[in-house]
Amino acid sequence: MARNRLSGKLNNQGITITVAVVVMLLSFFTSCGGDKKEIIAVSFDPETSYTLRTTDVSTLISDSGITRYRLKAQDWMIFDKAKEPFWYFPEGLYLEKFDSLFQAEAYIEADTAYNFEKKGLWKLIGNVKIENLEGKKFETSLLYWDQKEEKMYSDQFIRITEADNKVITGIGFESSQDMSHYQIFNSAGQFPVSDSPPAAHPADTTIILSESDTLDIITE
Repeated sequence: MARNRLSGKLNNQGITITVAVVVMLLSFFTSCGGDKKEIIAVSFDPETSYTLRTTDVSTLISDSGITRYRLKAQDWMIFDKAKEPFWYFPEGLYLEKFDSLFQAEAYIEADTAYNFEKKGLWKLIGNVKIENLEGKKFETSLLYWDQKEEKMYSDQFIRITEADNKVITGIGFESSQDMSHYQIFNSAGQFPVSDSPPAAHPADTTIILSESDTLDIITE
């Protein structure tokens, strides 16, 4: 009888000791685990790390409460923590510009585009194409669009095709942002003259502009 009681006490003590050992081991491993926590440093470069990215974009953009643009792009990245915040369109851009009556004034497309928000400056690169309300088409490899100054310009080769098949080329140009008044530098082009007297200029006469000429064009 006494032996049974002793055995019971020993068993109870064994259970108590076992529980205590388990608790100690758990505490030990927990503390060790805490000492071995791995901290991974993640670098963030605001000039190369975007803060927002959107794909398959089709949206309207307003300015002062008025819808001004329709934007379409496969990939749109925003770097608003950069020293000079900008938008980046690595897969190209299609942009329509509207007037105050929501009438499309022009469309612009390019292989790559940047928009520097604070400067109000767009930089369009690669197969840049613009068509204005009159159907004139402008093609170049590089175009800057200064929204604050309301002008577009480039120092690269440009080709302009008008609705009546007049073609003008040049190296460098400046234009109003609606492309109604533009100046072409180092111009060279051919186009038919149909509004001159037949005796002075036959219908099939062409005008050749030398490379040193500057051509100012204003459309009403």
